[in-house]
Amino acid sequence: MKYDSKLMDMLTGYASAHQHPFNIAVHMIGIPTIMLGVFIALSWVNAGIAGYTVNLAHLAALALFAFYFMLDKLFSLVFLLYATPVAYFATVIGAEPIARSGLVAGVTFFGGYAAQFAGHAIEKSVPVLLKHPVQANLAAPFFIVVEFFKIAGLRDEMFNEVQKRIAQSRREQTA
Repeated sequence: MKYDSKLMDMLTGYASAHQHPFNIAVHMIGIPTIMLGVFIALSWVNAGIAGYTVNLAHLAALALFAFYFMLDKLFSLVFLLYATPVAYFATVIGAEPIARSGLVAGVTFFGGYAAQFAGHAIEKSVPVLLKHPVQANLAAPFFIVVEFFKIAGLRDEMFNEVQKRIAQSRREQTA
């Protein structure tokens, strides 16, 4: 893997604010929860295409997949393994009456963010969302896959390089 890639820059930026195990665990749950809330709302906009109902949640999952595919093919394919059921359940929930599905969408969206802010408070780090809101929301679902690989001990060389970059950056900041 090239260590001068955009992916490595993104991983280093993300990982520098996500070192504490509690914060990582909260994000592993919170990000898909937020994604579910967003996808529920997106599922309300749908159209029939060639006999299939397609909604904006489906299109958002595909757009994220395409973006992630440009960064890393394997990570993007694994992303589809969790984005597909999230989009499916969002579509099922979104088909419920708006009062019910809207409540679930709001609770999952805001609850997921509240949990992440609690994780950052424990880590004593500023959420990336506050510095780069668009980038944080586009990249966050991708980082769930990255964290899974890290926990599983896959691509250790890449993660070791990320930690080396973080340590170097912190040494430069204190110098």
